[in-house]
Amino acid sequence: MIVERFFLIVSGVTGALAVALGAFGAHGLRRYLGSIPDGAERRAFWETAAHYHLVHALAIGLAAYLIGKSGGAGPAVIAAWCWLGGVIVFSGSLYAMTLTGLRGLGAVTPIGGLLFIAGWLFLAVAAWRLP
Repeated sequence: MIVERFFLIVSGVTGALAVALGAFGAHGLRRYLGSIPDGAERRAFWETAAHYHLVHALAIGLAAYLIGKSGGAGPAVIAAWCWLGGVIVFSGSLYAMTLTGLRGLGAVTPIGGLLFIAGWLFLAVAAWRLP
């Protein structure tokens, strides 16, 4: 099924990116962030972004599994899109804040959080509807 395969690929690529960005944050950013006054706080932003990124990469894989079980449509597809959007908006805004120091980017971070929550609720609906 095309939708299931698409989200399995997205899960794998997103997961690999989360691990790479997490490693970069742990090793590559240490020197850069250590030399600026709010470096510790910005490093915490990065760690939060990478954590949620990785968790939701796995969640997208779970949604792909449910998409396959449900025939390729419905709430599992919506859950996967919500989580992908959440990774982009939530984690992306935190990554950008870390690198740029622009705190105003944090205004969109809660939108990503709401997408994460919506994804989990759509997953629950998808599971409820399983035969």
